[in-house]
Amino acid sequence: MPVHLDAYQVIKAPIITEKLAKQTEHSNIWGFVVDKRANKIQIKQAVEQLFDVKVLSVRTMNRKGKPRRVGREWSHAPNWKRALVRLAEDDRIE
Repeated sequence: MPVHLDAYQVIKAPIITEKLAKQTEHSNIWGFVVDKRANKIQIKQAVEQLFDVKVLSVRTMNRKGKPRRVGREWSHAPNWKRALVRLAEDDRIE
């Protein structure tokens, strides 16, 4: 059962990498860190509402947190969810 999330709760941060920069130039694909409970429909609605663009497709993936060292102890960074959003050709996010 989907959880009701506000658009600002769904989209947490943009993902900025070299690989995504190339995908943005060629295919108009943008990456975001999203809430783990959000589904593709909620992500699409949030991006369209926040950035006033037309979303063609959403791909999601759950990423496992990497092990981190804190002093002598090992812990894990939290797990997170990534969304790759493809926009219509004439739309851009500024």
